[in-house]
Amino acid sequence: MSFTLAIVGRPNVGKSTLFNRLVGRKLALVDDQPGVTRDLREGDAKLFDLRFTVIDTAGLEEVTDDSLQGRMRRLTERAVDMADVSLFLIDGRVGVTTSDETFADILRKKGARVILGVNKAEGKAGDSGALEGWSLGLGEPVRLSAEHGEGMDDLYRLLKPLEGEFAEREAENAPEVEVDVDEDVEWDWRPSDKKPLQMAVIGRPNAGKSTLINKILGFDRLLTGPEAGITRDAISVRTDWLGTPIRVFDTAGMRKKAKVVEKLEKLSVSDGLRAVRFAEVIVVLLDVEISFEVQDLRIADFAETEGRAVVVAINKWDLEGEKQEKLAELKEMFERLLPQLRGAPLITVSGKTGRGLDRLHDAVLKVHEVWNRRIPTARLNSWLGAMTEAHPPPAPGGRRIKMRYMTQVKTRPPGFIVMCSHPEDMADSYKRYLVNGLRDHFDLPGVPIRLTFRSQGDKNPFKNPKFNTPSRLRKHIDGRKD
Repeated sequence: MSFTLAIVGRPNVGKSTLFNRLVGRKLALVDDQPGVTRDLREGDAKLFDLRFTVIDTAGLEEVTDDSLQGRMRRLTERAVDMADVSLFLIDGRVGVTTSDETFADILRKKGARVILGVNKAEGKAGDSGALEGWSLGLGEPVRLSAEHGEGMDDLYRLLKPLEGEFAEREAENAPEVEVDVDEDVEWDWRPSDKKPLQMAVIGRPNAGKSTLINKILGFDRLLTGPEAGITRDAISVRTDWLGTPIRVFDTAGMRKKAKVVEKLEKLSVSDGLRAVRFAEVIVVLLDVEISFEVQDLRIADFAETEGRAVVVAINKWDLEGEKQEKLAELKEMFERLLPQLRGAPLITVSGKTGRGLDRLHDAVLKVHEVWNRRIPTARLNSWLGAMTEAHPPPAPGGRRIKMRYMTQVKTRPPGFIVMCSHPEDMADSYKRYLVNGLRDHFDLPGVPIRLTFRSQGDKNPFKNPKFNTPSRLRKHIDGRKD
């Protein structure tokens, strides 16, 4: 991305609608209710041949106290400081208000580079507002309709010169993306500036997710406070965490389904689930005082179903008095209630004080390494032979199931295929026996393990020269042409 554009303005002037149009999909929540956007939200924008980063901000409010609106204003001012240029939106149908004049003064005092946009200016209804925009002293207003896409060519002409201005900086900072990986060559999966580790923090509302992330970042990038559900969008932020390049997602708190009644909160839950799909490692954050409720278990199970590496973090540990007894209780509950995440790290932290964040960092790196692990086929088949000898497969209807060979076909998460006779008759209990054996023998804690049984008759592909490389064998097993 060549430069950064912050969209700022009063609440409900169409900032998120314009943000969604620029990024090409509905990443930001949009509603008629003022103040829907409460956090900073970044996206990769595309405007014809122009590529840049766009920041959606909370509405500027004329307050300076510690209320939610006051914190929203300070967060927006931070976005202006972060951005290369600000697009200050006013409502063309309302015209210039006293608040608009106040915040135009703020932008001038900050020395920000500002483009004045008059939104909702389609047709004659926006004529007067566009004329009034001149009074703000921010140059010629550009007439826009974020809802209908009008005025995008005019905005393009104003932004295009910035591309060359920031080209040199972009060349230094642009990450390498869409790297082709030769499946016959070991892939370097380790986090780097080009490929940061993707981590999402999920949990119920008010578990302390934003507070924890702010502590990781070292400053208040995300909105925090005592009000439950402050984060409504899923926010992604790039940072360096104890030497590890990461992109971390803060997600809207996920309430029980029966309580998700407001339209906005329904959108927030789906946005949080989407963030899980974008991430590699999921930190399931629980409140020490009300840990492992049904909704917590559903959240963790969803992360496992999506195939993500999982770390469970118990927050607000500084408030716990009987730490040893509580830790033993939590570990017992975890093993009993989440057997599908057997061995996943359980870390106690305090987002408020920062205690335990070093251990959380180490646990995240550990499960990420396991999530990317590749086990040689020879070791797998030696292990499979020992497992079947110790506990032979069942013989449904008197037909013994023969286990022929095994190979790993996927990482992120690890996926294995066992070729055998009569795979349709394989009992779920024997599958669990093998999965648990894989987890214990090859040290695979905290990641989902995918194990599939397939039939291939009496043919052994290792004897066929067509399958003389692991990649060709994997293609054959996947049903693809060589």
